[in-house]
Amino acid sequence: MTLLEALEGYQPWNEQEERDRAVLLGLLGSGQDLWTRENLTAHLTASAWVVNPDRSRVLMAYHNIYDSWSWLGGHADGEQDLLSVALREVKEESGLTAVRPVREDLFSLEILTVDGHEKRGAYVPSHLHLNVTYLLEAEDGQSLRNKPDENQAVAWFGREEAVAASSEPWFRERIYRKLNEKLAALGW
Repeated sequence: MTLLEALEGYQPWNEQEERDRAVLLGLLGSGQDLWTRENLTAHLTASAWVVNPDRSRVLMAYHNIYDSWSWLGGHADGEQDLLSVALREVKEESGLTAVRPVREDLFSLEILTVDGHEKRGAYVPSHLHLNVTYLLEAEDGQSLRNKPDENQAVAWFGREEAVAASSEPWFRERIYRKLNEKLAALGW
């Protein structure tokens, strides 16, 4: 299934997702290259809400650029299978070796603002991440390691603790809380 098909069939959870979905569909139909960072204004990313098997804990990384605990994920960089991007990024950023989708469809979507910052000695201008999120699962007994060029630490948190650990108010209230609400709505 293409991203366009996935977005067309996606049922928004709230007004944020409804509005962001409309923008994403419009941008995908615009003919712009959204799949690579060559587009300095907006490009596609894939994130993961990684839970343990009983869904009581969430994996977070302490992100260097944002100076905050956050979910894991990264840029599409030309890859059009965004679930594969999310899986790859979780493994790279956490050291986990066994990660699997709880479900293969989109779990969430959002358009995220990224302030200008330095990365590897070069300035990256402010831009948008056109993000889709997948619900992934991993055993919380696996060993973890950080990826020093991206994060300072990786750790499991209780679901509410994961929300509270973030120092970014918008992410806490609009993203991480929403992801936990969706888990609860699924009976977890």
